[in-house]
Amino acid sequence: MANVKGGRAARKRDRQNEKARVRNQSTKAKLHDAHKKLFKAADAGKQDVASKKFTELVSGADKAAKKGIISKNKANRLKSRAQKKLNKIAK
Repeated sequence: MANVKGGRAARKRDRQNEKARVRNQSTKAKLHDAHKKLFKAADAGKQDVASKKFTELVSGADKAAKKGIISKNKANRLKSRAQKKLNKIAK
């Protein structure tokens, strides 16, 4: 909680921040899981599974960047590395 004297507004802001933190944490966890599953499938050589996971990762990264949970550059970096991994197993 904020260490502010008085503060009905400060207590409300703390409640809002906690809700946002939980939401952001959930979104980041989903992104992390999609990333791990994509790379695991790619390492195993399962191209069809990897391409499905790639779609999930790209969609999730774009949504997270749009909402400000991760930066636009981080989303682009995730997508780029995932695409490079897919291209490597396609050969």
